[in-house]
Amino acid sequence: MTEPIKATKATKGATDLGPRDQVRDAENPDILVPPSTDKGLVPNLRFSFADAHMNLQDGGWSREVTQRELPIATEMAGVNMRLKTGGVRELHWHKQAEWSIMLAGNARITAVDNDGKSFIADVQAGDLWYFPAGIPHSIQGLGPDGCEFLLAFPDGSFSESSTFLLSEVFARTPKVVLSKNFGVTEDAFDRIPKEQLFIFEAPVPGPIESDVVPNPLGAVPLNMISRAADQTITRAPGGTVRIVDTGNFPIATEVAAAIVEVAPNSMREIHWHPNADEWQYYISGSGRMTVFASQDSSRTFDFRAGDVGYVPKSMSHYVENTGDVPLKFLELFRSSRFQDVSLNQWLALTPALLVKSHLGLDQTTIDRLSKSKKVIV
Repeated sequence: MTEPIKATKATKGATDLGPRDQVRDAENPDILVPPSTDKGLVPNLRFSFADAHMNLQDGGWSREVTQRELPIATEMAGVNMRLKTGGVRELHWHKQAEWSIMLAGNARITAVDNDGKSFIADVQAGDLWYFPAGIPHSIQGLGPDGCEFLLAFPDGSFSESSTFLLSEVFARTPKVVLSKNFGVTEDAFDRIPKEQLFIFEAPVPGPIESDVVPNPLGAVPLNMISRAADQTITRAPGGTVRIVDTGNFPIATEVAAAIVEVAPNSMREIHWHPNADEWQYYISGSGRMTVFASQDSSRTFDFRAGDVGYVPKSMSHYVENTGDVPLKFLELFRSSRFQDVSLNQWLALTPALLVKSHLGLDQTTIDRLSKSKKVIV
């Protein structure tokens, strides 16, 4: 059993006599016994979806990690959702834009923009979609086993409870008004739901061609999905990265993303982001991250699949694969473009004498610095 003891010239710490949560301690070894480089008071930068409230519904479930669960996360919030085959995330819209990645399974998405132009598509694992703020849309799980996905919103205070739902629009509007609006009698609305549907079961749709509604105004001008097969993969010595922002996904004006895979014994190099906070979601594997927060402060965290991490703007950090399988995670930003600064590249492009004066590095070490971003090493 690991104890909060660090073996140094003068042993630091002592045994934990309890009570203690040994499982939690084992999951967070770098919190129980921090590296000697950790110092100061850095706030918590990790929260697990496993600790989030699970909202169980007839058609599936959802859970969210917002600023309520992770107070430091002011710029982004996330929702993890599962839909059964036929399960529907009911027609709705948000004040915020919605960015999503399909984690498993298949779904059909629909939307209509503010010009009355429509969109419909089937999405599968690895595909992304994006709905601008205020645009009404839906998601429905398809066979053989529905789907699971992550939704991200560029607002830390976002919550699914603040969504505008079709069922509630009707339930909260007088029937006489509905009658005038749609040009039918009031009794046409006698069977509308009295409360929200949120996630419910519905008939499984047929082929997408059977669901297409003819629209004289045509389709939305910008594609609302980015297929996994169409995303450019950049390969590095220790893994891969896919950047998805307005450069290759023009509609996604408020969320930029990097989809990162780090091989065992490799790491996402030391870097920082000058334009936005980073909201992370860990898809598979296990990793470790140290964040330097300036003011002589840094802190190390351990991550597993289903965890959320957060790094405020300009704080340097790395993400190291600590397991024996690939580590896959998302980097999401409230920004139209992905930007990062590489520590390695910065030093390689700075006069050698100046670097030597700061760090005391020898010429051999300086010569090994890379003038191009390695991203994953």
